Amino acid sequence: MASDNSHVERRAILAPQYNIAMTSRDLTFILGGARSGKSACAERLAAESGLPVTYLATARIGDAEFAERVRLHRERRPAHWALAEAPLDLAGALREADRAGHCVLIDCLTLWLANLLFTSASASEELAVLPDHAREAFARFDAALEETRGKVIVVSNEIGLGVVPLGSVTRLYVDELGRLNQRVAAASTRATLMVAGLPLALKG
Repeated sequence: MASDNSHVERRAILAPQYNIAMTSRDLTFILGGARSGKSACAERLAAESGLPVTYLATARIGDAEFAERVRLHRERRPAHWALAEAPLDLAGALREADRAGHCVLIDCLTLWLANLLFTSASASEELAVLPDHAREAFARFDAALEETRGKVIVVSNEIGLGVVPLGSVTRLYVDELGRLNQRVAAASTRATLMVAGLPLALKG
């Protein structure tokens, strides 16, 4: 028969993974499925903040179709917003852009995770566990979020509502994005789920 202490120990193990200490930070987390309106919602909130905005783009352009998607995103955003590309070092880019009286919009965690997992070096590997460099990048990003001073808006996809993927690499991606989303949601002051262009408040 397990003692009560086992429950305490389990909570102690899980706590650092899913709970970042709350401060007076202004962190909004917006997630949803493909074409749910999450990016448009995040951009609207950034514009309505009335603050100078830096857009942190995590995308890497791989083909003409994706380049067109990026072009449409750029045309939709105000021209006076600053832009920084952060396909890998998202924590460093956040620390560089963040300051009091400023808004940072990160779009999106989904592509950032893909960049970390599917590098040219790992293209031929059958990943089964999170690589060390990705784990370290997550830790740096968690710490950067905890220390933000301005307004931060983070966008991510919710991809865990369908069937469990068959391939180990795809399962790893879905699992790690879910864990990443949980940590950012725990650190956020507000969280919104976008469905068919409609916001559903989850937190705050």
